[in-house]
Amino acid sequence: MKTSRALLAETQLRGETISEDDIYGEEETRENEVMGAAQTTEAAATASTQLTCQPDIHTVLREMSALMAEQRVELRYTKTQMEAMETRLRASEKTVETLETRLRASENKAKTVETRLRASENKVEEQRAVIKELKEKQEEQAAALRAVGGSVNLTGSQVEELRREREERRVSFSASLVASGVENFGPFSKPTTLVYRHVITNTGNAYNPNTGVFTAPVRGVYYFAVFVCGLESTDVGVSLHKNDEHVVIAFGGKSSHRVDTSNGASLLLEVGDVVYAKLWPNAWVHDSSNHHTTFSGHLLFLM
Repeated sequence: MKTSRALLAETQLRGETISEDDIYGEEETRENEVMGAAQTTEAAATASTQLTCQPDIHTVLREMSALMAEQRVELRYTKTQMEAMETRLRASEKTVETLETRLRASENKAKTVETRLRASENKVEEQRAVIKELKEKQEEQAAALRAVGGSVNLTGSQVEELRREREERRVSFSASLVASGVENFGPFSKPTTLVYRHVITNTGNAYNPNTGVFTAPVRGVYYFAVFVCGLESTDVGVSLHKNDEHVVIAFGGKSSHRVDTSNGASLLLEVGDVVYAKLWPNAWVHDSSNHHTTFSGHLLFLM
């Protein structure tokens, strides 16, 4: 674009006459045309830019909507996972509580077992003490035996004698007046020996059921007892005798009801001493298959 001064100089060289106002007016007109073209171009560019940007905004909005939908889905999935984790956590807490309860129960059982174990250990210690004491006594007895220089070598006759003595220690009997049926004995005007015919037991065969008399096989202390039953309106009495000696009596007076009485004594007997029961004079006794009236005795210990 030519300036106004260049245009003026060129006109003058051609011999043409032109004023500066014309020149300046033409220049302004050109400038206005140029500026108008520029504005038109700029407006077209702006419109084109607006047309170009508008579809991009819609695309971005659609992408953001899709992203938000995905985030919503992820949020729901995350909430589901959190709820599942909370459920598992509560189940784990319950499991822990159950395990703690079982643990406490196991600890209690362990304490119980420990207590029993301590009690067993105490018993074992007591038993060990008893065993130790027995061993000490055994050693003392062995020492005493060695001191007298004796030895336990029993002959056949000695063994037989020990067996016989052992058998002699087993002395006991019980007998009643009758084995079956019902029977009354007495009254008699004088003491009468009662024969207890029904033998309940007679270990050692020291009692004779034919005579009613017990004979001591060994020297020792024996215990004897008589049990007597009688019916109403009659005196009841049975006395116990050693050899010819009166010892005790079981006696009951007349009554409107049945009478039951008993007595007994411990007696020191020599070999061959006899013990028996006598019906008291003018008294009577009753017996049946129930064995109300009995005579018993047994060896307590040897002397």
